[in-house]
Order: sequence, then C-alpha cells, then structure tokens
Amino acid sequence: MNKALASGIFIISMFIGVGVFLYPLILPAVSQSTNSLGGDFQQSQALTMVLLTLTIGVLLLEMQGQTTSAKTIAAMGLLIAATSVLRFIEVAIPGPGGFSPIFVPIIIAGYVFGARFGFLMGSLTMLVSALLTGGVGPWLPYQMFAVGWVGLTAGLLPQIENPIAQITMLAVFAFIWGLLYGLLMNLYYWPFLSSAVSESAETVQRFGATLANYGAFYLATSFVWDLTRGIGNLVLMIALGLPAVRALERFRDIFRFEVVYG
Repeated sequence: MNKALASGIFIISMFIGVGVFLYPLILPAVSQSTNSLGGDFQQSQALTMVLLTLTIGVLLLEMQGQTTSAKTIAAMGLLIAATSVLRFIEVAIPGPGGFSPIFVPIIIAGYVFGARFGFLMGSLTMLVSALLTGGVGPWLPYQMFAVGWVGLTAGLLPQIENPIAQITMLAVFAFIWGLLYGLLMNLYYWPFLSSAVSESAETVQRFGATLANYGAFYLATSFVWDLTRGIGNLVLMIALGLPAVRALERFRDIFRFEVVYG
C-alpha cells in the first residue's frame, strides 16, 4: 500500500466518523422531508455502531502496514496499559464530576509521537479499559472514536520550543477537549431518547434548529459535568505535562518511526 492510498484510507475513515456523529442531528430533518429513514432508531443506532467498528478496523489494519521500531511499539503498548489502569482506578474510585485522568497521557503521547500514534493509543485505551472494567456496550465505538480524536488532534498541534508556551497550549487544549468529549458523547444517545426524538420530529425543520435544540440540552444536562473534566485536565496537564513531554521526547529521539510503504 503506497503512502497516498494509506493517507486516503485514514482521511476517509475520519470523514465516516464525523458523519456518524453528525447523523443523529440531521436524522429528524431528513426523516421529515423524505421519510426515507423511517422511525426505527434502534436500527439506525446499530448501523452507526457497525460503521464505527469497521472504520476502526480499517485504521488498525492500515497501521499494521507500517514498519516501526519494535521499541516504539512496545512503548505504545505500555502507554495503553498504563492509561487503561488509570481508567480502571477511575471507575473504582470516581473523581469529582466528569474528571478522568486518561486524557492527559493520550494528549501528550499524540503530541510527541504524532497524530496516528495518538489516534491508535486513544482508541485502543478505551477498548482495553472497557474490557478491564466491564464497560463494553453500544457506546464503546463512540468512545473509541472520540478519545482517538483527542490523540489525533494533539498530534496536529505545533511543536513549540518555549516550555511556558508549550505547556500553556497543551493545558488549554486539554481543557477544550474536556468539554468536547462530553459534547460528542451525548450524541450517542440524545436523539434516541423518546422525548428528544419526539420533540425533534414535531418541531425541528432545519439542521440549525436541531443544533440549537441539542445545545440547550447539553447546557442543561452536561455542561457542569464536562466543565469539571476540563478543569481537571487543565490542572493535571500543568502539574505533570512538561516532565512527561520531555521524557517521551527523549525516547522518540532515540527510537524514531521509520515508515516504509510497499
């Protein structure tokens, strides 16, 4: 697989992920105008999970086509295991509100090793931790994609040399994702609640109105919970971010990726 094809698969997979997250928002409007989707939201939900699972599978297969340092792969495994244990502890001893310690290591790993590494670490962390905690369910593919995007977008951040500027950027980024994660994950179930579906089907005619309806729902039910997660990410990144970044950068510089496409 050549470089262009591999990149194309990755980009298409990202678009599919975005589509299945946005699909519930446009579903009421589409069903209003065409009636082509009907009212069977359970089937739509199942189809969304299948698409997400297949997309993640394609991404994992694409990553297997890369030749990388064995020690870098081992480091990824250790980071996934350590972050999964953090989530196990979080489930056993819940923190305040929506705070979770798993976002900071995923952001740092994505920032240091790159977008693809970050996506794979984020998505596999959610898979492994779900197996450890018994959190396997229809929500899991959404979690894998959302947390994968956390690591992916961290890998797209600019590399800054100034320590203060660097940690400020990472802390703000972690805070924003604390809110975005909840905003995305609510899309998993919000449109399929009977009250939300009924209201949308009767009153919402346009995507913009549906989006405003969802925004009101989010502010009323999840904003404070997610704000706690964002603040926790911010504090944890400021406290531990720089030493962790420096340690992983030293490892990266010794065992760099070597990508070969056939």
